[in-house]
Amino acid sequence: MPENTSTGPSTAFVFPGQGGFDGAALRRAKQTYPQVQRVFERLDSATDELFSRRISDVLFGPEQTDLRGLLAGDSWLSQVAIYGAGLAAYEILTDQGVRPDVLAGHSLGEITALVAAGAFSAEDGVRIVAQRVAVIERHDGIDGRMVALSAGADRVRLLLGLLDDPLLAVATENHDEQTVVSGPDGVLDQVTAIAAQLNIGAIEIDAPFPFHTPALAPAAPEFEAYVRTLDQRRLQRPVYSPILQRHYEPGEALAGRLADHFVQPVRFAAAVRALHRDGVSTFVEAGGRAALSKLVTRLTQGSDVRSLPTLALDDGDRLALDATLRELRAAGLADLDGTSGSGPGLAELLAPTVASDLFEAYWKAHGHEVRERVRRDVEAFAQEERRQGREQAQAQAQAQAQEQEPAPSPAPAHAALDRDEVLGELRTLYAQALEYPEEVFEGGAQLEAELGVDSVKQVELLSRVSQRYELPPREADFRLAPYNTLDAIADFVIAELERHPEPAPAG
Repeated sequence: MPENTSTGPSTAFVFPGQGGFDGAALRRAKQTYPQVQRVFERLDSATDELFSRRISDVLFGPEQTDLRGLLAGDSWLSQVAIYGAGLAAYEILTDQGVRPDVLAGHSLGEITALVAAGAFSAEDGVRIVAQRVAVIERHDGIDGRMVALSAGADRVRLLLGLLDDPLLAVATENHDEQTVVSGPDGVLDQVTAIAAQLNIGAIEIDAPFPFHTPALAPAAPEFEAYVRTLDQRRLQRPVYSPILQRHYEPGEALAGRLADHFVQPVRFAAAVRALHRDGVSTFVEAGGRAALSKLVTRLTQGSDVRSLPTLALDDGDRLALDATLRELRAAGLADLDGTSGSGPGLAELLAPTVASDLFEAYWKAHGHEVRERVRRDVEAFAQEERRQGREQAQAQAQAQAQEQEPAPSPAPAHAALDRDEVLGELRTLYAQALEYPEEVFEGGAQLEAELGVDSVKQVELLSRVSQRYELPPREADFRLAPYNTLDAIADFVIAELERHPEPAPAG
């Protein structure tokens, strides 16, 4: 294949989906790279809020954890573990100076890619992953599985056509000789039996549900509505979707697109070829195992493409990430000093009098702390800028109103609310959202233990309460557990209104 002369992107990070977790490799990385612990500390805050359980205690506890063990537990465990491993790999790579030109994800990995690109916070990424699991379980999507067939997508579609089951579908097209199908258990038994007669190999996929199938269509609207309640930000890096077969637009509304993923197939092979045509010559798998890097190698065979794993152990029981970073540095693609890129590097900007090797050692040990401090400061700065902008706009509006007519006597932004009134409004809000009769929502009834409202749904409803009463954003250390009754939520609303008599600014 002739050398690619495109001026497009050269390095892509690809984030794995189902099966993309290697517990032993993640533990090994945690011993060397502090980014692993920092990422999972952020994820712990979300899993503790949602499930009263820290994901780190499961993955890094005294007992070794593998993917099969996670799949045997609660459904969210494997999904958050895969997501977290991909995000940790991304933080390690970028802290080591690797600058991806484009990000892409395989199924679940597309959520990781969007979070890495800045569309959502790491904590909201956990909430999205957890809600993805919760809505599927609520809509009985659990009754099915995924099977990889050793045949191309066209041949597999012909095979599925023999059974003519509307819930049976091609889920992913990995390469020309591997296609994954999703569907109900009984029908997939027939698929594997027919495949065996045709000498087509079949392998079960390590996944808790049959993703990317029409069976999940009823769950998509609820998921979309939830994602709309989260704070979406503008993408800071390009993200290519193997499902949409295009780049996301910088300000594109993502809730609907992520909901579409429930039923649309992943065309990974086509995505890799499209990125290669655009100029990508280095693919780095940011996450567990090495399945995607092997797929890329197979899809680009005969070209000059470099395909590298990270959180996987090689045949010598060595962490692949270490060798990948050495290769990227040798290629000039991992440069802590920034000298391989255009413009001044980090060392020149931050410590011009310090030797480059000393700065590299410092950045490896403390770069993640600097990045986290800058992230927090920039977010605080942006919030302050938005607050000042809102205050200025409000002042201008008030001035214009005063010019037009005499100002009425000032009134409090929130009228004094009676607790029984708040409790009644909450009862109506929760009853309408959950389609329960209002009378079941007694003030002291436990939402989860007695009414079956899971923690993910409780977070969504509490967000609606905050919008209804214009409450300020909840503190970072906010915990859901104490607010598991309408009595407690009513007390919380009244206390917040007393602390913040002015409505919380929108945005």
